[in-house]
Amino acid sequence: MKHNYIDNFSNNIANDKSFLFSASELLQVFSKMLFIRRFEEACANFYTQGKIRGFCHLCIGQEAFPVALQCVRDNSKDSVVTAYRCHGHILACGADPLQVMLELLGMEGGISKGKGGSMHLFSPEHGFYGGHGIVGASSALGTGLAFAHKYRADEGICIACLGDGATNQGQFFESMNMAALWGLPILYVIENNYYSMGTSVERGCANSGMLYTRGASFGIPGYFCQGDDFLEVFSCLKDRINEVRQKKGPVVLEVRTHRFKGHSMSDPGNYRSKEALEKAKKDNDPVKNLKTVLQEGYGVSLEHIKAQEVQVKNDLQDIFYCIEKAQQFSDDYLCEHVYCVKS
Repeated sequence: MKHNYIDNFSNNIANDKSFLFSASELLQVFSKMLFIRRFEEACANFYTQGKIRGFCHLCIGQEAFPVALQCVRDNSKDSVVTAYRCHGHILACGADPLQVMLELLGMEGGISKGKGGSMHLFSPEHGFYGGHGIVGASSALGTGLAFAHKYRADEGICIACLGDGATNQGQFFESMNMAALWGLPILYVIENNYYSMGTSVERGCANSGMLYTRGASFGIPGYFCQGDDFLEVFSCLKDRINEVRQKKGPVVLEVRTHRFKGHSMSDPGNYRSKEALEKAKKDNDPVKNLKTVLQEGYGVSLEHIKAQEVQVKNDLQDIFYCIEKAQQFSDDYLCEHVYCVKS
């Protein structure tokens, strides 16, 4: 089976980026990625203060992929489902960030009625179907969504996102088998941040350098791209989504990215050396890399970039102001939406 490799894509198009984005459009992309970064940093602060409780998985360092995905997919037809590192996805899809933050804080007005929390964010009106806490579940749920697209003949596809550790789950392979058998329109995206829940991909995954070949035995084509380069992720996603639409069958894409925090806020990340983390922050920061592209590739002035940074800061301040006026739930509300069997 032939596999496709994407190496140094941005270098290949360095002299012809205009066909992808104008400078103003790419500046807006930068703003969206920066907003997700700052939003997640605020979540880290709220968690430290005890205002966000339970599990909290941040996507700091992985912002390019969810933003690129929303730039490519057909938002009126396609569906997206992911695992528990879902803040960036729901923000990128266009959900109200205030509702998302209220959900994380367990307050009235939360996007999942304040009862889902960090791992269970949903916005079906934007084609976003979660946010799921079971490792690998998004692959099975995504396959179901893809089946629905085919059954309804709505011309949509599903993008099902999972982590590198989830590629070892049996349900991922069962899902790919069904998708290949039935010709389901689905793109499985492996967000490979190299450390799963706390074990390096080399120690936890056989043939770890080629996770994108996980579907080879089912005849599913596989690809990979570098997740710290927005333009590469965008172009690769565009090609892969088009391929799913045209062949009306499954495709696997591995996005190699880096998370700059622990697996969750409760994870100190002792399995990763400080040197490795600092190198990733220096070389593989998608926000910083896009800022460099804007300045050096598009000639965007530092003043224009700073103006976007100020706008992001102001937008978050508006959210914080609204949070101060938000209400906590009453005790009675905790008993709503709960099914009880009376004896």
